Amino acid sequence: MNLYQKIFKEYWNPYVAISIAGIISALYFGITGTVWAVTGEFTRLGGHILGWFGVDVSDWAYFKLVGYDGTPISRTDGWIVIGMLIGALITILLSNSFKIRVPKQKRRLVQGFIGGIIAGFGARLALGCNLAAFFTGVPQFSFHSWIFMLATAIGTYFGVKVVNTKWWRGKPNLQKGAVKPAAAVQKKKSNIQPKLGFLLFLVYCGVVIYFFATGKNMLAVASIAGAFFGILIERGQICFTSAFRDLWISGRAVMSKAIAVGMMISVVITFFYLQNGSVALIKVAAPSTVFGGLLFGFGIVLAGGCETGMMYRAMEGQLLFWVVGAGNIVGATVLAYGWDHLGIYNALTANWTKVNLIEVWGPAGALIGTLAMLAAWFILSSWWEKRFRYGSGIKQQKAAKVIPQTKEA
Repeated sequence: MNLYQKIFKEYWNPYVAISIAGIISALYFGITGTVWAVTGEFTRLGGHILGWFGVDVSDWAYFKLVGYDGTPISRTDGWIVIGMLIGALITILLSNSFKIRVPKQKRRLVQGFIGGIIAGFGARLALGCNLAAFFTGVPQFSFHSWIFMLATAIGTYFGVKVVNTKWWRGKPNLQKGAVKPAAAVQKKKSNIQPKLGFLLFLVYCGVVIYFFATGKNMLAVASIAGAFFGILIERGQICFTSAFRDLWISGRAVMSKAIAVGMMISVVITFFYLQNGSVALIKVAAPSTVFGGLLFGFGIVLAGGCETGMMYRAMEGQLLFWVVGAGNIVGATVLAYGWDHLGIYNALTANWTKVNLIEVWGPAGALIGTLAMLAAWFILSSWWEKRFRYGSGIKQQKAAKVIPQTKEA
């Protein structure tokens, strides 16, 4: 029972969760030749939805770039997304923590939708979100990932400035009447959720077995990896939005440092695969990467969560993040339309090249240089955290001199 408590009732150490995610993402690349990504599939889903209304997107340049054949259940990327949602839902049910939650301020639904649109547009403009253009992009030794990372950090900074304004926060939703004691409103939780979680686990295992039995091995691998990713992001509460946002708001750098560690591990394993015949997935380093990162960082703060955070929170029953997800699909689809129809590609991406750090620096130089930059990020995050706390401490000391301390009764 203590083991069950630790696994399903307590959240995991983010260093452990992200490190395991780094290992699995690298192994997934070695097996399938592709990476852990989600917004590309969101874009394809947007194309399918347009198809339901009679819009033919097969000749859109962006869909030719990212691929459009099949359906989510016939693509590995589709099963990564499905697996993430189901994996997160399984652990949420087993922890008996699913609950429908509606924001007290209904304006948050509109804000979340707008943030989702901006983030989705930015992610696809940069040819990847916090995963393909960041967490799994850096281990591919793609220089565009470093550009995206820096731009995203700047975007989140400005996003924090906006969400901290009074007009964005709105008036607090105050409730009339006396507040009931916690003991009076606390209800005994039903045991139905863990049973449903176990049943869902068995059904999903059946799907994986079916894929292996019918020779669809890559779909089986994707469904397994997706479920593991879903479990890890939910249990570790992995959110790239908080990794950046917390730096600007509270100085907290735990998530930022944990992501750096996870990528270091992934870099080493991915490097091994690349040196043994695997082909690196390099994206173009262009102005679109910069603008995409800025928009993505800005949007995820307005929305309240990135693609990973959005997915497990939606599975927790938070209605806001279903709206954010819808906005994400809309934004990604709008970008897909504008890629050639509005000249976005010609203006921001054409004539720029893909930069593979292994080719530029050599294998040893790329490995050592990438690990050094990630170590520098870890050290800088630690320094920022200490500096922020020290500064806060000085402010608190000054405040204590102005406002006398009083003892509680």
